[in-house]
Amino acid sequence: MTAVLGTSSAAPEPAGPRPPRRRLFPGGRDGLAAAIVALLTTLLMLGHSLIPDRPGHLGSLTETFLPWTGLVVPLLLVCAAIRRSATAAAAVLLPALVWGTLYGGALTDKRTSGGDLTVVTHNVNEHNPRPAHTARALADSGADVVALEELGDPSVYEEELAAHYPYHSVRDTVGLWSRYPLTDARTVDIAPWPRALRATVRTPEGPVAVYVAHLLSVRFSPASGFGTDARDRAAGRLAAALRAEPLPRALLVGDLNGTTDDGALSALTSPMHSAQETAGAGFGLTWPAAFPLARIDHILLRGMEARSAWTLPATDSDHLPVAASLRL
Repeated sequence: MTAVLGTSSAAPEPAGPRPPRRRLFPGGRDGLAAAIVALLTTLLMLGHSLIPDRPGHLGSLTETFLPWTGLVVPLLLVCAAIRRSATAAAAVLLPALVWGTLYGGALTDKRTSGGDLTVVTHNVNEHNPRPAHTARALADSGADVVALEELGDPSVYEEELAAHYPYHSVRDTVGLWSRYPLTDARTVDIAPWPRALRATVRTPEGPVAVYVAHLLSVRFSPASGFGTDARDRAAGRLAAALRAEPLPRALLVGDLNGTTDDGALSALTSPMHSAQETAGAGFGLTWPAAFPLARIDHILLRGMEARSAWTLPATDSDHLPVAASLRL
């Protein structure tokens, strides 16, 4: 019989807890990711004009919704609070500062009294189920001048607005109604069919050239991107007409299917002042009416001073009406 001899030994002691690893970046990967997002957002806000418009007019698409980049700031703050990341919290400061510099002024209320002329413009939607109701709402606004785009049946608006506005001019789907006499009304050639008109409004303070325009719609598709070619060509023709306008006081009102941030429209918008930006409160977003994301309906002016600008309550259109009080 063979005996197996063994040796007795004490069981090894369990190892103690490993010391924590030092992180290269305070706040860890979450903080680094937040910093990267903050930096990219900042670069987008500062360098949006450098985004190439080809392919797919990516620059115009970005600039249309550029103010919404500010949503990154509260999102990063929430992430920083959840992850308790000092880096993420610090990273928020840069885009917050840039956004505030670019758009902070839009949040202040710049409206004052003292206007001589009140103007309303509205894309009434050619498929509006209650055009008469919309016309009455616009008449009740008390405006001196009403510009309408996308008229489906102009006769409905002519009938409803006649009692308030004895002077009017209609060119296909755009029209202008006024308490004051209109002269020199004509179509402005910006598209293969009438989409803009020009008329002189004979106000008690002197003549004002009013341009009513509905630039061609833009389309978005994954294959072709943001389709703005037809709109941009129309904007160029309209800009040329405004440059040739002899009257010192001129208004451009209507649906431009783009924002004043859109560089593709700069030839049209840069020489003029936006009533909303100079005398409004907030961004004055107009489309879509149910949940506005962009201000594509405008009152732009030169040779006058905007005293107040605002949006009117929703009608049965997919756009909100916009208004401005001007000092001539």
